[in-house]
Amino acid sequence: MAVEAREHEHVATPPGPPPRGGIHRFTGPGWLRVLWVTPLAFALATGLVIGARAALGYSPLWEFQVLLTAWMIIVPLGFLVAIGGFDYWAYWASGRPTRPEDHSGHGARSWKDYFRVNTDHKVIGVQYLVTTIFFFVSAGLMAMFMRAELARPGMQFVDNNTFNGLFSVHASLMIFLFVIPAFAGLGNYVIPLMIGAPDMAFPRLNALSFWLLPIAGFIMLASFLVPEGGAFAAGWTNYVPLSVQQPPGNLFFQMAVQWAGASSIMTALNFLVTIITMRAPGMSFWRMPLLVWANFATSTLVVLATPFIAGSQFFILLDRVLHTNFFEPGGDGYALGYQHIFWFYSHPAVYIMMLPGFGIASEVIAVFARKPVFGYRLMALSLMAILVLGFSVWAHHMFVSGMSPWLRIPMMATTMLIAVPTGIKVFSWLATLWEGRLHFKTPMLFALGFVSMFVIGGLSGVYLGSIPIDIHASDTYFIVAHIHYVLFGGSLFTIFAGIYYWFPKMTGRMYNERLGQLHFWLTFVGFNVTFFPMHWLGLQGMPRRVSDYADRFGTLNFIITVASFALGASTIVFLYNMITSWRHGEPAPGNPWRALTLEWQVSSPPPIFNFDEIPQVVGSPYEYGVRGARHAVLNGDRAEVPEPERVVSH
Repeated sequence: MAVEAREHEHVATPPGPPPRGGIHRFTGPGWLRVLWVTPLAFALATGLVIGARAALGYSPLWEFQVLLTAWMIIVPLGFLVAIGGFDYWAYWASGRPTRPEDHSGHGARSWKDYFRVNTDHKVIGVQYLVTTIFFFVSAGLMAMFMRAELARPGMQFVDNNTFNGLFSVHASLMIFLFVIPAFAGLGNYVIPLMIGAPDMAFPRLNALSFWLLPIAGFIMLASFLVPEGGAFAAGWTNYVPLSVQQPPGNLFFQMAVQWAGASSIMTALNFLVTIITMRAPGMSFWRMPLLVWANFATSTLVVLATPFIAGSQFFILLDRVLHTNFFEPGGDGYALGYQHIFWFYSHPAVYIMMLPGFGIASEVIAVFARKPVFGYRLMALSLMAILVLGFSVWAHHMFVSGMSPWLRIPMMATTMLIAVPTGIKVFSWLATLWEGRLHFKTPMLFALGFVSMFVIGGLSGVYLGSIPIDIHASDTYFIVAHIHYVLFGGSLFTIFAGIYYWFPKMTGRMYNERLGQLHFWLTFVGFNVTFFPMHWLGLQGMPRRVSDYADRFGTLNFIITVASFALGASTIVFLYNMITSWRHGEPAPGNPWRALTLEWQVSSPPPIFNFDEIPQVVGSPYEYGVRGARHAVLNGDRAEVPEPERVVSH
């Protein structure tokens, strides 16, 4: 039932930033201040390193690795100060009288507002998505270079070290700068709307957490410019002792992960506090949409798990710069301990990259099947079960690492067990689709593509959880196929489903449906032709992470390369559709999908502070086809509620 929120005259548009002239244009927060503060921070970092080494009697007065580390800490901090990330807190900490909030930094009145610090969760959500798509395209271009190299046996375009750098930066950007923050961007936009909140709990922290993200991404990309050895090239896992012994470019991975991890933790804490404390009246936990449940579970995972990867990279940094011996075998370091710490984060990270997608798929499938979600409570509980079990399976990544053999069996058992709550979700989606009134719009196509691709990735994951199969397939292209079916076929398909589903709400425009469906089919076919043959290549013995291979794998690799370029071309269709539709698309109604959840009960795009009056939640968000059902009431009983459609049973 679409209950349209009326915009009241008493809600004024927040004023824009006060005009600045003269010297204030350069001292006020913004890009003009960046022009002089950032070089100043660079000089400060250099001076601190040289001064400290001189005071301690070190010779020479500077060491490249130490300087790089100082630059990647102090220069980004200078940028954050210059852009205005700390202005309000600095004013408060200085002891001056409290400034009244004029909301001049809240909301978007022009495109320029997306390029400054903004406290509106909707603006921040769009900033996240546009930024992550930039890094997605960058990482995709690196994948194209790698596939061009792998089209034929032998070395064609790059040397081994450059290939390793392309592979490492590609994977790191996709994981840390695209999949994880893209879900954070979608959640930033819709979660407060879904729960009836005017904004996130900590708007300034929310703004700061976004600006840490481009810092991390550009640090990764800048590693290619290092004169001594180029980009970091130890893979996205950054295993020791290789990462300790590599050229200085490896420092860029350590520092980028710290900045991206800090962004993730701040965002997750914000989500948790917002969901727990800012739900609209009547919205109990059992009335929350499943996307909110998914973000609640994901945010808990982020807060608990991310400090482990941060710690592991700090230890490597100390081994490299201060010459400690946490992981260096020659100095009594414990190299295998790094893998335990890394995977204790990185397997929960797989679910950090999957659970929001589960929530998006649940929203899209229920709306376009016009049926209530089957087993809603069990779906929510299975999210929490995955949260708990996700911390008990990390060592199945280490069956061939030389770890204690007795640990293999319990890890295999928990790996099989975690398939149960995941299977619950798959069967729930299928039951929701059963005898529904299906509408195959672009979001629905991507959601269905996700379910089918994730089942394939999940089944290969169950195989790899079995000790004998894992020992045979480890470090082969079977692993490459598995991770791409899980993260590309799983995460990316749901990200696209979410972008198309909420595009009318974000922009106030409808996307081009034909181009959306063309994008889906190019992606679906190109993805399967690219990655499915890799299962066979792996089981036949082709190792992963190599720039050359045996001649007998040449034909299939050429087919994979051609398909990968078709897959890359699908992104051009997506970008063209998004850009042209945002500028010239048909104006979107408030609720084009006839959805029940709260974000669709206001205008498109929503008002500055989301709701003109506090909504009252009165029922489930998924009662499609139930006569008289409604999720929330806005404007009281005066609202005209259309009669819901009935689901025809056969």
